[in-house]
Amino acid sequence: MFEAIGGLLTFAVTVAAGIGAFTITREFVRLRLRFVDTVRHPAVPWIAGGVVLLAAAPIAGLLPIITGGTAAVAGIAAGLGTNSGVKALKRGE
Repeated sequence: MFEAIGGLLTFAVTVAAGIGAFTITREFVRLRLRFVDTVRHPAVPWIAGGVVLLAAAPIAGLLPIITGGTAAVAGIAAGLGTNSGVKALKRGE
């Protein structure tokens, strides 16, 4: 019973981390980095995702609710959010 609740709580934290990372990075690129030409380089989303993954990995070892999968989802979401923000800049949004 408690394992199911713990698994559901871990899943909820993972989903929230993914949505939060995507939203925060997309808005940061759109609002703060709109005049920075380097953000349009194709490697920037990969770098942003890697940085978030490396920053979240030590937290995964400290807290039982946050796993390596949570860190990976946050990294992927940050990369996708960066890419989405760059596309929004190109469209003029």
